[in-house]
Amino acid sequence: MAEAEGRVTLWGIEVFLAAAEEGAISAAARRLGVSPSAVSQQLSGLEAALGAPLLDRSARPLQVTPAGAMFRRHAQIMLNAAQEARAELARADLAGLTTLRLGMIEDFEADVTPHLLSDLAVTLKGCRFLLETGPSHRLIDLLETRALDVAVTADLPDDPSAEAGWREVHPILREPFVAVTPPGQSPEGLPLIHYTARHLMGRQISAHLARLGLRPASRFELDSYHAILAMVAAGAGWAILTPLALHKARRFRGAVQVQPLPFEPFDRSISLSARSGVLQEVPGQIAGLLRQRIATEVLPPLHAAWPWLGGTLAVL
Repeated sequence: MAEAEGRVTLWGIEVFLAAAEEGAISAAARRLGVSPSAVSQQLSGLEAALGAPLLDRSARPLQVTPAGAMFRRHAQIMLNAAQEARAELARADLAGLTTLRLGMIEDFEADVTPHLLSDLAVTLKGCRFLLETGPSHRLIDLLETRALDVAVTADLPDDPSAEAGWREVHPILREPFVAVTPPGQSPEGLPLIHYTARHLMGRQISAHLARLGLRPASRFELDSYHAILAMVAAGAGWAILTPLALHKARRFRGAVQVQPLPFEPFDRSISLSARSGVLQEVPGQIAGLLRQRIATEVLPPLHAAWPWLGGTLAVL
């Protein structure tokens, strides 16, 4: 049922902003986790309450009307104020939060993420958790469009949003890229099995090789750590991966050889991001819990397996 005339709700505002940003009722519904009809009803109710059409639904994609553009500026301020109020009421121990939408890169999904959620469940009693797992660039996009509250991602090199002020960044981990080869072999003479350039890590690897003027022979580009390591173990080539990749696909650890890169080293950083100031102390506290879990669950076995990693693999 549409909202009664004269009533503007925060939910209606959030629906309007999602529809305006996505440009389609169906896309807004997917982002919000509701049906398209629910989105349409909320929009109709909001337009009735304001006495003006906000979106031109006959256009593809949806177009914001002049009245919608004017209201959109106020809507964003109202939604930000509501989020800040929610965070302030949560207090320092986070106990007042009722929903937390968390985005996590896939590298942590097997063990760190479940433990982190268990830790947060103890601290955030009564809170509902929504988890989104995916590649870093997609999670940052979801954070920017307010579909997530917090996102743990690899840092994007030369990322303009990190300097734009709309998000706060809490460093978590630094890790080097390493060479993974069949046992007893070096990369020399072997084809490179590329990690897909569709993801940030693959683009970072390709960019580093290009900077060094290296063009190793390659026939395969895969998006799975397990598939890459299985092929390396079978002698099909070598790969450039990270210690986290080897931790996630740990069953291949004994079937491959891990060594420093045979050329100039490079690394990547992983951080927790949130919209600046919205959740107050919450992002920093989650980052602290995450660092503790990584320090106890991830780093010890990796340092034990390859002591030469030393300080190149470290919690920040």
